[in-house]
Amino acid sequence: MTIPEVCRLAKEGAHTIAYSTEEEKNKMLTLAADALIKDSAKIIAENHEDVITCTRGAQFQDRLMLNEQRIAGIAEGLKKLIALPCPVGEVIERHTAASGIMIERVRVPFGVIGIVYESRPNVTADAIGLCIKSGNAVVLRGSKDALRSNIAIVTSIKEALKAGGFDPSFIQLITDKTREGAREFMRQKGLIDVLIPRGSKTLIDSALENATVPVIETGTGNCHIYLEQSADIDKAIPILINAKTQRTSVCNAAESLVIDRSFAETHMKEICDALIEKQVELVGDAEACALDDRIAPASEEDFYTEYNALKMSVKIVSGIDEAIPFINEHSTSHSEAIVTEDDAAGERFLREIDSACVYKNASTRFSDGFEFGFGAEMGISTQKLHARGPMGLRELTSYKFVIRGNGQTRA
Repeated sequence: MTIPEVCRLAKEGAHTIAYSTEEEKNKMLTLAADALIKDSAKIIAENHEDVITCTRGAQFQDRLMLNEQRIAGIAEGLKKLIALPCPVGEVIERHTAASGIMIERVRVPFGVIGIVYESRPNVTADAIGLCIKSGNAVVLRGSKDALRSNIAIVTSIKEALKAGGFDPSFIQLITDKTREGAREFMRQKGLIDVLIPRGSKTLIDSALENATVPVIETGTGNCHIYLEQSADIDKAIPILINAKTQRTSVCNAAESLVIDRSFAETHMKEICDALIEKQVELVGDAEACALDDRIAPASEEDFYTEYNALKMSVKIVSGIDEAIPFINEHSTSHSEAIVTEDDAAGERFLREIDSACVYKNASTRFSDGFEFGFGAEMGISTQKLHARGPMGLRELTSYKFVIRGNGQTRA
């Protein structure tokens, strides 16, 4: 089946899911979650074939791998969506115009969401669940490394929905593994209403360059931790270690450390000790290298880099007047944090840093739909139009104006 044919099937099925009741959507989510548990052995067997043929290293294989525990977690994530209110039909605002017509702004599904993503097969089930609850059809295009896993997950869910009396055609998976196929998918204007790329900078840049449908840019994360001169070292080190090392391959992990000069002169050894104990490689500017010889010289490119690894850049600044423009210039507008005991400095940072998520005295690792209380997330948007930050159910809707009159005509 060609890519336009796959997308058209989703388009034709979009009406069904858009006008399903919340009770019906919750039933679909229950069927999907139960099916993944029931079919876990088949899914794991297909996933094993993906893992053993993957040649991209142990860390990548770990992201790809599924087991009973991980499948149970995916199923639980689907069931958690049941408890969340469906955003479709929510009246955002209402007013009566001078003419007497009543105007409402009401949430509606996008229609067909296209998702292009890499490696993690859990994204397949998460995306299906979010689209069910938000009333959207979905076309999935995962990476070739996870193709068997994705087919098994989609097949399991669609068969369960069909057995439960639902038409599952609003869920479609593209199995074309070529780069040209991915680019063709990005150009399905009229069949895909919005495209969400999830993955590396290369993937996101490709979507922005090739797509002819609207793209919600999700996040590469060159995230910063700024240790302001008044910071409490007993808060600073746990926040820093968590942000950098709790999970290195995710977009909300900290990649760059910015330190006020006076704080660095007092605490640089403790900071380096803590990071090096966690096997973090440090590169920094000339001042940072002079303060601790365990820091290697950084290139200018280092300060723009999302490492996704145990590596971190270090920049010494004269104070918040230098820190804010440095961070705004080098960040990817994802997540930045200040550690400070100065409320004025903290509030200025929160106000002037131009990123989707800004923190005072907390780890950037909280930039996550579950942690924000949204349930699952489709990704973290780093752009400013429509959605910004973790994208939950509401961010997967648009709106329309509903106008009720009583015979009014315009003069």
